Amino acid sequence: MSDWMVTRGPAARRRPRALSPLREHLRDTFWFAPTAAMAIVFVVWLGAQALDTAVVEALQEDGDHETLDELLRFAQDAKAVVSAVGSAMMTFIGVVFSISLVAVQMASGQFTPRVVRLFVRSRITKATFAVFLATFVLTLLVLTAFDTADDPRTVTSVPLVQSVLTLVMVALSLLLFVLYVNTTLRLMRISHVIARIATESFRVAASMPVPAGGEDAAGLGPATAWVPHEGRAGVLRDVHIARLVRVARSHGVVLRLIPRIGDFVVPGTPVLAVHGGPAPPRRALRYTVSVGVERTYHQDLGFGLRQLSDIALRALSPAINDPTTAVQALDRVVQFLAALSRHPLDAVRHRDRGGTVRLVQPVPGWTELVDLGFTEVRGCATGSPQVSRRMLAGLDDLLLLAPPERREPLLRHRELLRQAVDRSAPAPADRAFALRPDRQGIG
Repeated sequence: MSDWMVTRGPAARRRPRALSPLREHLRDTFWFAPTAAMAIVFVVWLGAQALDTAVVEALQEDGDHETLDELLRFAQDAKAVVSAVGSAMMTFIGVVFSISLVAVQMASGQFTPRVVRLFVRSRITKATFAVFLATFVLTLLVLTAFDTADDPRTVTSVPLVQSVLTLVMVALSLLLFVLYVNTTLRLMRISHVIARIATESFRVAASMPVPAGGEDAAGLGPATAWVPHEGRAGVLRDVHIARLVRVARSHGVVLRLIPRIGDFVVPGTPVLAVHGGPAPPRRALRYTVSVGVERTYHQDLGFGLRQLSDIALRALSPAINDPTTAVQALDRVVQFLAALSRHPLDAVRHRDRGGTVRLVQPVPGWTELVDLGFTEVRGCATGSPQVSRRMLAGLDDLLLLAPPERREPLLRHRELLRQAVDRSAPAPADRAFALRPDRQGIG
């Protein structure tokens, strides 16, 4: 196992961020941003209403009824605008997002169903939906603030600030709509989808602790207790690293996560092994393991490669027959593997503030990542010289970057690809052409 530290860079050792899993879970939901936006706009409306009331009271105290009369006429004009905005906004929201759902469905059918997560995690999509709903709610609230009295002496509120705030929200909605259309069109293009998947994958790799040098490589010893999974069955999405480190430190033990992130866990099966003492109480380990219905990028090192492989396989299917898309996916596979070619893998050891190992988390090894990136695509690449040439070029690049002890799986895939091409292309000229490395596939 490779020892990895909790921190990155030359900074002092720090414990993992406690809110990181919660932040990632909220990014995978679509309800939080609109709900928060509507709550915020309600608070802002209360402040604007109080300001409008204060303005009216100040003018009445000064006896400036002429100014109040002008404000009342302005309020009547503003009421017509606010009413038009309120009636049109909900229709606008329904049309825009109905079209978006169709676009998402088309993208999931063309690429892979797992790319829907990119749309759900898109910040601009959530911001647009949140501002649209907030604008609609604001128009309803502002309409309730208009006073039926038309006498400056008896009027209690003139929604001047509220009307200006509504116009600002409308302008912001239009700006976000333009950005939203641009982002949605980009996400429907395969090159941008692949780039987003690669970006998320690199973010996971960057969040992994860097290796620590000069540390004791002694084993953990035999397990002294086991902690079974007590929640629902599902995919292990992530674990609360900071809380597990705190629990292990307070009880003087080392915890070892048994399943990897992305594994399907069943209630009753062991999820944590305890080394060096009895198992911590169940209440201390509550909410430390998150299980869901599908994998997420958070802490899942192989999920990006899984999606890239799926996109390449679908592109090479007889129904689609798009080898160029497969080559684009292979570009990112090679890029990701090149970035990990010299990183310690297999396991991550998280330490407390004193430098003691408290949590051991398994991660995919180098051979597993190489197999995930190339095995299935290689099986479909024999009928496409463009893909076989790009794969050979990628394997050659990785052979130059990887240390000697990591070259075996790369050489194995290179030889298996050569044998498969030899069997599928009887003509020597076709075999030679398909086995010529080319980073662009075929130009």
